[in-house]
Amino acid sequence: TDQSTTKAGMAVEKASATARHEGEGDVMRDDVAVAPEMHATVKGAGRGKRVTGGMACKTLQRPSGGGKVPQENVKKVTVQANGEEGEKDVELPLEVNDKVKCLWKDGKYHEAKIIERRNVTDRSDVHAWQYYVHYLKMNRRMDSWMTDESFDLTTVVVESDKGEKDAKGKANKRKLEDAHVDGHEDMDPHQIAEHEEFTKVKNISRIELGKYQCDTWYFSPFPEEYNDTDLLYFCEFTLQFFKRKEQLQRHLRKVEMRHPPGDEIYRHESLSMFEVDGKKEKIFCQNLCYLAKLFLDHKTLYYDVDLFLFYILCEVDERGCHIVGYFSKEKSSEEGYNLACILTLPSYQRKGYGKFLISFSYELSKKEGKIGTPERPLSDLGAVSYNSYWTRVLLNVIKDTEGTISIRELSELTCIKTDDIISTLQKLQLIQYQRGQHVISAAPELIDQCLKSAGSEGKKVYPEKLIWTPYNAEKEYTAYRG
Repeated sequence: TDQSTTKAGMAVEKASATARHEGEGDVMRDDVAVAPEMHATVKGAGRGKRVTGGMACKTLQRPSGGGKVPQENVKKVTVQANGEEGEKDVELPLEVNDKVKCLWKDGKYHEAKIIERRNVTDRSDVHAWQYYVHYLKMNRRMDSWMTDESFDLTTVVVESDKGEKDAKGKANKRKLEDAHVDGHEDMDPHQIAEHEEFTKVKNISRIELGKYQCDTWYFSPFPEEYNDTDLLYFCEFTLQFFKRKEQLQRHLRKVEMRHPPGDEIYRHESLSMFEVDGKKEKIFCQNLCYLAKLFLDHKTLYYDVDLFLFYILCEVDERGCHIVGYFSKEKSSEEGYNLACILTLPSYQRKGYGKFLISFSYELSKKEGKIGTPERPLSDLGAVSYNSYWTRVLLNVIKDTEGTISIRELSELTCIKTDDIISTLQKLQLIQYQRGQHVISAAPELIDQCLKSAGSEGKKVYPEKLIWTPYNAEKEYTAYRG
């Protein structure tokens, strides 16, 4: 893994150097940087070397914690204790691992932990420090940079050290205890802690894609020169990324393509789906993975996108096809996965597009004549969408069926794996285990109640609009051998 890591890091640096030095007239090519050997793709698929979390990116530099602050720059400030008589002394700047209540978007103070800190202006000014905080009872996507103006300094809990060795041991133990297991069930506590240590701070704060700007959620292994970028600009057609708006505008004047590369396989009204082969369109798929990793925390990094097909959902208007979300799948999955990674961009969430993508993946499975299931682990948002989809599809089939129906028949009709059917019906308490077999037991009124709780269908997929031929590995191999 270390050897592969070094190669990946060298590829990043080489690609970045090439982008910086290849001039085009008076226009420097630093507006396009792609690392051909570094891909933030999906977890659990492919034959390539697998490394977890940020291990594939150790050559990228993470921002330091501001270093040790000279004693003359540490000041003791006195704050009024809220709701109590008297005052409290607090030393500023606060240290990494200190805990304090921090103001959140809801206007309330929540307990938070300082993950990192920085001072880019005046290190002698104790109020000039910024702190990267993690809200202890919230998902990591809520982490953000804050100043001490947002803190209730009367609630500061200082991490005390009892000797250097003891402190180091406690810190390591604390990392393991604080590691967030959600979405990392296939990793042991040490791997989770290492993943979170490397990816603990977002390296890109915001992105602009098309007409939308949005905050990012997680770290993504962009080339080093893009670290600590406040706003990164993406071309919504090629997904190339830029540090300055002028670079994007210059790029758009040259780009003639107004849709994703690959084949359009579905069109209904203003919605379109494109199939993109990772082997044929490497740069586009690499950039898509960089983008997706900004909003996905639980996926593992892979070096190669050749083994995947990417299905890009777009909204179509007179200006072109605007990416809404995507899912990827292995070209040939031995485990029967029909989906590896799924994302609806934040600007388009809560509009039914996630359910559309899930439904579309099962329509492809029906075309292939195969039973499918998504690759695990699912993110928290992904799990909610899948449970809603499975509930709605399965109960509608049960509701419309006269007489009895078996689990296997349900699976054959819907292409949903039997394990997913059983777990879904068990959560709904509509299945019982009797005499060595599962028996579906559901009254019509209970089915209606569960369907109502499952929510809306979202955007509907019309199978007759799908024009698609399943991937044929043997045909590609024959073409490769000539």
